[in-house]
Amino acid sequence: MLKSAMIDDAGHGDSPAVTPTPHKSLKKDVVTPSDGFNIHGNIKILHSVDFHSHALCCRFSKDGTKVAVGLADGDVKICKTSTGETIYHLPAPLQSDNEPQNQQLKVVKEVSYAVTSLHFVSPEVSSRGEILIVTYCGGMVKIWHVGTCSVLSTIKESRQTLASELSRTCNKLITAGTSDEIHEYDLETNKCIRTFAPRLNKDVMDGHRFRVLCLKFHPKIQSSFLSGGWDDTVQIWDTRQSHSVRHFFGPHICGGDAIDIDPVYDHILTSSWRRNDVLEVWDYKSGQKIQTFRSDYHGTSMLYCGQWLGNQHVVSGGSDQNMMKITNKSTMETTGMISEMGSGVYSVDYDHANIHPQNDVTTIAAASGPYIHIISNMQQPMPTS
Repeated sequence: MLKSAMIDDAGHGDSPAVTPTPHKSLKKDVVTPSDGFNIHGNIKILHSVDFHSHALCCRFSKDGTKVAVGLADGDVKICKTSTGETIYHLPAPLQSDNEPQNQQLKVVKEVSYAVTSLHFVSPEVSSRGEILIVTYCGGMVKIWHVGTCSVLSTIKESRQTLASELSRTCNKLITAGTSDEIHEYDLETNKCIRTFAPRLNKDVMDGHRFRVLCLKFHPKIQSSFLSGGWDDTVQIWDTRQSHSVRHFFGPHICGGDAIDIDPVYDHILTSSWRRNDVLEVWDYKSGQKIQTFRSDYHGTSMLYCGQWLGNQHVVSGGSDQNMMKITNKSTMETTGMISEMGSGVYSVDYDHANIHPQNDVTTIAAASGPYIHIISNMQQPMPTS
């Protein structure tokens, strides 16, 4: 099943009203579900947390001490990286449906929505302390204060919101979803300040024609961002123009972490949900394909997600073999792999703040089924006979 199709159906049940409070740590949530997993190479599962609802996206805090996980039931759980224990719970949003016929009686239908993206803003940047920006497929963006688990502000959209991206300066947010429009918001005012879309002339390909599932700002060029989705194009945008400035054909993007940009070489990494040519590298300026990662004897997955991992590696995840894989980008050899995970890997992230500059050793998070797996790619000792 496509991740976006699962989002359409997930998290639409009645939910009781709750008062946001910090989550009491429950060690029983930290489990060991790796029986039956195929684990190979320099990779080790440190902690696995069962949330009893599909984990759709994950994101490390800026200092790497926490990892946030967005769930299909609309909840967000924030775990301590070192132990996997849940330390904060941001409950699913509630939204009234229809005006009551009798204005004296307030009749409210409460609906929760699946989480589609997450972005931490560190207290060093935010005047409001550490915040977490969360998007929900029901067409909602919420700005949460992490320490108090309270909502600071809400943005509502008249569509399903399936992807978002935070600007380098952390003061602008772009969102995308089931329409062909991409909205840019000023996070100080929560106002939509710009909308990007294709021209009405469908003979001109200067924007998307189907739902958009991934957004990525260029790490160095503040006015440039990329988008991808079901129309098999990656569009490159300039925030000063309403239509995309160029595009290239090929990638079939189905996840929020399926596009990444190398800040040193300006190489675009795309992860496609299909059986062939799933992991590809493109030149940012020309849009020309540089290489396709070949499959080795471990096989591959239909990919939802992929990121450049430090200087020498790529981490990717997907369905079919339900695999998370770390690949050396020069040799294209698999250096670490977990497959047969029971469910597709919908999202991956790694601790950018604590990564070894020579060997790219760090902590990785992978969202698969109801679990978040916290993983190390440190070289593992050779087994003794």
